[in-house]
Amino acid sequence: MRSQQFTAEPASQNRVESPSTGADRTPLVFDVIIAGCGPTGAMLAAELRLHGVRVLVVEKETEPASFVRIVGLHVRSLELLAMRGLLGRILPHGRQRPAAGFFAAIAKPAPKDLDSAYAYLLGIPQPVIVGLLEEHAIELGAQVRRGCAVVGIEQDDQGVTVELADGEHLRSRYLVGCDGGRSTVRKLLGVGFPGEPARTETLMGEMEVGAPQEEIAATVNAIRENHHSFWLRPAGNGVYSVVVPAAGVSDRAIPPTLEDFQQQLRNIAGTDFGVHSPRWLSRFGDATRLADRYRVGRVLLAGDAAHIHPPIGGQGLNLGVQDALNLGWKLAAHIRGWAPETLLDTYQAERHPVAEDVLDNTRAQMELLSPEPGPQAVRRLLTELMDFDEVNRHLIEKITAIGIRYDFGAGPDLLGRRLPDVAVKQGNLYGLLHRGRGLLLDRTERLTVGGWSDRVDQLADPTAEVDVPCVLLRPDGHVAWVGDDQQSLDEHLSRWFGEPAH
Repeated sequence: MRSQQFTAEPASQNRVESPSTGADRTPLVFDVIIAGCGPTGAMLAAELRLHGVRVLVVEKETEPASFVRIVGLHVRSLELLAMRGLLGRILPHGRQRPAAGFFAAIAKPAPKDLDSAYAYLLGIPQPVIVGLLEEHAIELGAQVRRGCAVVGIEQDDQGVTVELADGEHLRSRYLVGCDGGRSTVRKLLGVGFPGEPARTETLMGEMEVGAPQEEIAATVNAIRENHHSFWLRPAGNGVYSVVVPAAGVSDRAIPPTLEDFQQQLRNIAGTDFGVHSPRWLSRFGDATRLADRYRVGRVLLAGDAAHIHPPIGGQGLNLGVQDALNLGWKLAAHIRGWAPETLLDTYQAERHPVAEDVLDNTRAQMELLSPEPGPQAVRRLLTELMDFDEVNRHLIEKITAIGIRYDFGAGPDLLGRRLPDVAVKQGNLYGLLHRGRGLLLDRTERLTVGGWSDRVDQLADPTAEVDVPCVLLRPDGHVAWVGDDQQSLDEHLSRWFGEPAH
């Protein structure tokens, strides 16, 4: 049963049909199958399980990645993990550093009073964060099967049939492709992935060094005046993070070697600093692509399957995890039967523009890393401008995703933004969001969620540290309504959470 080649239609037209009918269909066993058990897939699985959705994650690799690449969790991702009660589990495995110097590696301090209780970067080994998220999803009841590559999909008005490489067929109500930049699911759907191919490539790795730290720092500082895509930075325990241009080094299809790093270090710095004992080695390009659409019928895309970009600014993993938090409750709502008709369409409407913005800011950052005179002049100008707090704050909020405002229509500036983890009488706001439900925070003590209490919690607290009478939060922590009128509240409860229970 090979995959039918679908024509990508507008998300609101969910008519993608399969020749399979009646007894020919594989029995429906799962509500959602997720292709890919990276951070996006694992986080999405956990989100769906919070709502009792039957989830299977299939991962083509038989074992988790063995290389220990350090990734950074930005402020918004840390907030989302705190909302689900996961941050305490993750923090001991990471290393905190200030939320600064992210944009094009321009060394500026973080703005004062950044509006978050989690205003830092958490560096953590990628296998560790993936393992913790997968463990969390399994604890909630998700099934994970490794060594299962998706090779075909067919969908109809009842569900999706997924064919695995071993010939097995599985069936679910929805399929989500979280299977990376070379996504099989996206290709089987025929969804376009326009953008730019890689123009330059870079080597990145972690290894020990033999040269004294003072010598390294002095040499690197001198070189980085003109080569901003070059660095050696301490990563802890005597290990350094090393980034060098890959120009002239082996074929891109061949994994880099320690000798490649040594050669490039000597070419640029005149010394290889005695690098040895690599922890992991990789190469990346500056390819930048964004899927035409995130949904075709009952199949959706998230994470790198929907967007790829250079790792400058460290936004990739964060963007995928944030996709998962946006999609999870909406998809669960459709499966549980209470979602408003257009709710699932808001996933693309909200997240596609966010990805466009990330792609644009990474394009800009890559230009600013160029050693050419023009980009260097712009870099010097931007470095001056970032001395203005407003400019520095805007760029930090962009990179860390706390500046996102979804378009929910006309209303106060707070509408569509995320609400920080403010103090409430029960402790902190995010502690009330662990179950992945909506929340009414009512300072007037007059309003009620009424017939929506099966999907929206309520806290009457006149002492809550917000500057408005009441806010309605979605499960992802974004403000869906601001006001003090019950009728207006009911209208917005219906908009986001469907009809009240009778």
